[in-house]
Amino acid sequence: MDTDITTLLCAAALAFSVMNYVLLDGTDLGVGVLLGLTRRSDHRRAMAVSILPIWDANETWLVLGGGGLLALFPLAYAILLPALYLPFILMFLALILRAMALEFRDHAPNERLKRAVDGVLLGGSLLTGVAQGVVLGTLVQGVPNQGGQYTGNGWEWFGPFPLFCGLVLVCGYAWLGACWLYWRTVDELQQHATRQARVLALVTVGLLIVLVVWTTTLHGQYARRFASPMIGLPAGLALVGLLAGFIWGFRSRFHGMPLFAALGVFVLAFGLMLAALYPLIIPPELTLQAATSSAHSQIFMLVGFAVLVPVTLVYNTYGFRVFSGKIRVPPHH
Repeated sequence: MDTDITTLLCAAALAFSVMNYVLLDGTDLGVGVLLGLTRRSDHRRAMAVSILPIWDANETWLVLGGGGLLALFPLAYAILLPALYLPFILMFLALILRAMALEFRDHAPNERLKRAVDGVLLGGSLLTGVAQGVVLGTLVQGVPNQGGQYTGNGWEWFGPFPLFCGLVLVCGYAWLGACWLYWRTVDELQQHATRQARVLALVTVGLLIVLVVWTTTLHGQYARRFASPMIGLPAGLALVGLLAGFIWGFRSRFHGMPLFAALGVFVLAFGLMLAALYPLIIPPELTLQAATSSAHSQIFMLVGFAVLVPVTLVYNTYGFRVFSGKIRVPPHH
């Protein structure tokens, strides 16, 4: 627990970037999953329009997170990258496929090809979510290393726990996507999103509870942290409050309430993961302090984060504001 304040600030900047990416682009990925599973073409068009103006700006946080890990904690980067080559490559390829499908779906010459493009969007969104969940699951599970070198076989990610994390994250993203559509759409599409959001909430929260219990069996530190009244009790109360807000949101005139409650559950889960890991950055033994870069590099990057993070937040907020409002589906023929 002897982590100095500068290293803690670096870790906080990195965690903030990753969390923002998961919240913002995770919602877009969830819409992509639901869009690919929707039959009506007019509904699919409205769903695509809801995320087209903002999806690429949301991915800025992924660049900040990846670049921040390399510059702030190079030893952790050097261990994680060879352990997760394949999931990372699949994730980036899937993100490219999703981008192509979103940007070019309206140029498809007929409905059959457009449906095929939407299938590519579904596949890209699913694969991205699974890959990201596998990466997080592998990190929590632990990456074998010794003397700052990766010592595994490259297949630690292909295990029950990381793959289960991939399933949980995909379900969670779909939940966020359904809540987003409830907020941004009207009439029949909004009613359909309501039903999806309620079902996905039950599935996601149930899977999260199983995931937390499973996590406690991986390392003794995780079990002790979650059993602590300073962590377990507040987390349980926060979850109950967020779910109450989610349920109430469908009865209020604030249509964004279910989405904000679902995002709160994600923040809570992310916070629990950080609380379980600290002061480790890569279990079972690599700490933040041991993995950090030099003091000069830390200060340089923190100054950069101090500039880039507010600019990115303002840009994201401005984009959401400009393209806010309800999206109405044209009459179905």
